[in-house]
Amino acid sequence: MDSIIVFASGTGTNAKAIIEHFNENKKAKVSLIVCNNPEAGVLEIAKKEHIPFLIITKKTFQEVLLLEQLHDYQPSLIVLAGFLWKIPEHFVHEFKGKIINIHPALLPSHGGKGMYGAKVHDAVINAKDRQSGITIHEVNERYDEGAIILQARCAVKEGDTADQLARKIHELEHFYYPRVIEQLLASK
Repeated sequence: MDSIIVFASGTGTNAKAIIEHFNENKKAKVSLIVCNNPEAGVLEIAKKEHIPFLIITKKTFQEVLLLEQLHDYQPSLIVLAGFLWKIPEHFVHEFKGKIINIHPALLPSHGGKGMYGAKVHDAVINAKDRQSGITIHEVNERYDEGAIILQARCAVKEGDTADQLARKIHELEHFYYPRVIEQLLASK
């Protein structure tokens, strides 16, 4: 069975969607959750699902020991699901081709450092974009610039608020992210 390691910083709705998807079809399992926020909701999900978790600091994120710990789980894929730190270059090289991310907009628009969550949705609305969506992409050494794996779109209607747009984006994320992960694992 394939092993997935999920990195998350917040509430964990994408992590939950991934966990539930693979709990149902048994083609893979989330074997570890890595989090940089000891107050994050994703940790409650990990506890409820009996998934080990690791809380990291900026210092431990840079250490070789973390890489060794991750290798112990033999990850087929490392999935960023609302993880807000940039992945260090040595980390990207260590797990080349095995790290993916989801971004709540249609890259290359509205990506880069500091562009996450409501900031992205506000930028889409302020730019008067008629469409937004999600981008699932490989992770490389630069924010949101890895090869695009999938984009899914939704309409941005006049008068939509950032919260309304976020709900549309979450629906796309929760549907597509687990399925893309499954497809990537099947093709390895």
